[in-house]
Amino acid sequence: MSNTETRPAEMRCGTPGEDHRQGTAAPVQVLEPRDVPLGGPRAMTVRRTLPQRARTLIGAWCFADHYGPDDVARTGGMDVAPHPHTGLQTVSWLFSGEIEHRDSLGSHALVRPGELNLMTGGHGISHSEVSTPGTTVLHGVQLWVALSERHRHTRPDFQHHEPAPVRLDGAVVRVFLGSLAGSVSPVPTFTPLLGAEITLDPRAALTLAVDPGFEHGVLVDQGDVRAAGTLLRPAELGYVPDGAGELPLVNESDAPARVVLLGGPPFGEEIVMWWNFIGRSHEDIAQAREDWTVGTRFGEVKGYDGDPLPAPELPSVPLKPRGRAR
Repeated sequence: MSNTETRPAEMRCGTPGEDHRQGTAAPVQVLEPRDVPLGGPRAMTVRRTLPQRARTLIGAWCFADHYGPDDVARTGGMDVAPHPHTGLQTVSWLFSGEIEHRDSLGSHALVRPGELNLMTGGHGISHSEVSTPGTTVLHGVQLWVALSERHRHTRPDFQHHEPAPVRLDGAVVRVFLGSLAGSVSPVPTFTPLLGAEITLDPRAALTLAVDPGFEHGVLVDQGDVRAAGTLLRPAELGYVPDGAGELPLVNESDAPARVVLLGGPPFGEEIVMWWNFIGRSHEDIAQAREDWTVGTRFGEVKGYDGDPLPAPELPSVPLKPRGRAR
């Protein structure tokens, strides 16, 4: 998915904050979403929790859009024209509906519920995303992973994986990246990562063994979920600092609840993140923008009916790299 904002902001890496509903410093930082339209007066709107000024990274996870349930007959669904990426990976994960993916490698795939589509931008790739004609309700998340300095110029790639569900007492877990609850994803990552969908039975309580070297994000899709003692409501993202080997989750609802759990060790590098690019300097970003504008580096997406997205104008002041604050 593209960041379709016409004036994308340079974001400062976050610092742990307070849960103001409790009035005291809490171990879980509650990140509120903001609405971002994908374009047009009848556009589908996404709820973005990463990046924001309070926090831009959870492990190497640097971008989280949450959308739906979206009535495609009303909004027209998703239609994101070809656009570029550098220095990152995109993770597509659906709860309902279907999206057609095309990229400049020649990949043509369908994103379906419970199936992972992982695209590596690396040195440069372009792709389009369009909900299929048979989709009536579109609902899911689009996530980005920052690539380390060692790997940010790696070759572009595309992978597909369908994780098997794991039934626990009171929950079903689908691990699409990393390992959790005895389930291990076969999809390789450039840095240690965790990505999983967890569906909790009504009023269920679950304590997950997690890597204490990871920080975690709990993105609530439906239901009210208490994570490590802090209540999270739908569309909120709870940041859990590294250091704990267990993550308690409690569904406070009388219906099933669903969360997406993200994790990874703190990302120790400074990055510049602007529009659809991740680099290390203003010059990195400016060069990527120029390459996209003149039609080099990113290849061609074949089969999409329409023009590629134009790059926004760069800000008038140089972009500065930001490190992860503790």
